[in-house]
Amino acid sequence: MEQTQNHQHTKNWYDKIYKWIIIIPIVLIIFSVIYLVNFNVKNGDLIYKDVSLTGGTTVTVFDSEVNIESAKLSLKEEFPDLIIREMSDIRTGKQHGFFVETTADSDSIKTALEKYLGYKLTSENSSIEFSGSSLSTGFYQQLKIAILIAFLLMAITVFFIFRTVVPSGAVILSAFADIIMTLVVVDILGIRLSTGGIVAFLMLIGYSVDTDILLTTRLIKNKDGTINQRILGAFKTGMTMTLTSITAIGISFIIIYSFSDTLRQIFGIVLIGLGFDIFNTWITNTSVLKWYMEAKQT
Repeated sequence: MEQTQNHQHTKNWYDKIYKWIIIIPIVLIIFSVIYLVNFNVKNGDLIYKDVSLTGGTTVTVFDSEVNIESAKLSLKEEFPDLIIREMSDIRTGKQHGFFVETTADSDSIKTALEKYLGYKLTSENSSIEFSGSSLSTGFYQQLKIAILIAFLLMAITVFFIFRTVVPSGAVILSAFADIIMTLVVVDILGIRLSTGGIVAFLMLIGYSVDTDILLTTRLIKNKDGTINQRILGAFKTGMTMTLTSITAIGISFIIIYSFSDTLRQIFGIVLIGLGFDIFNTWITNTSVLKWYMEAKQT
């Protein structure tokens, strides 16, 4: 009897606030859109891009003795956009060398590096890669189109599955919120996205809709139990899925943190997105769907 009363108390408490808590995601979505519009006006794009997307030079130097911070301070004066990162052994963590990325031409950065290091860079102790701005920009445009197409196909699939405007729209809104909120955090952290980072946003579209589709299916197509009971059942399954993904990706993120910038960026973006997915699925989407289902019953 006591457990039944506690359950009833919890249900009544949620029933009283679920329409009000949707204000929180609405405010966050509006803030995210305003922030990204302002960011685009100031920076000419929605993201900070690295040389793989803007064009420029990447120099890899195989020198385990160089102090990364000292090199960064020395070279930053001449190359303000320069990014320098350590290259380490994945098993021992020992430094094997470092990467330098800049939009400057290869001759300029090579000369500056040779001056700082005190020796000539050759094919034996370094490698230099240069990508033209037109090629990198074209590739970046293709990636943006790929994300847009993936999102549109996801939206079409969701509408095809549920064939109802409000539930389908709630799923798409939650996925959209996951992406733009993650993008805002990435920009605030000053992360320069590589091609791997863009791919992470493609992955995030898939991660964003799985629990939303689970929730919507349980509420719309499953008639067993009350609305709250169906939400609770979906929540248990969905959180198990999401937390399992977060655990696996989080462990991978920690393991490769010092060894692979590309994987670190991919895993980091997906982790941020999964955090927002929990929020948007179980507050944004759930509140909209519960409101919709209760309106249908009246």
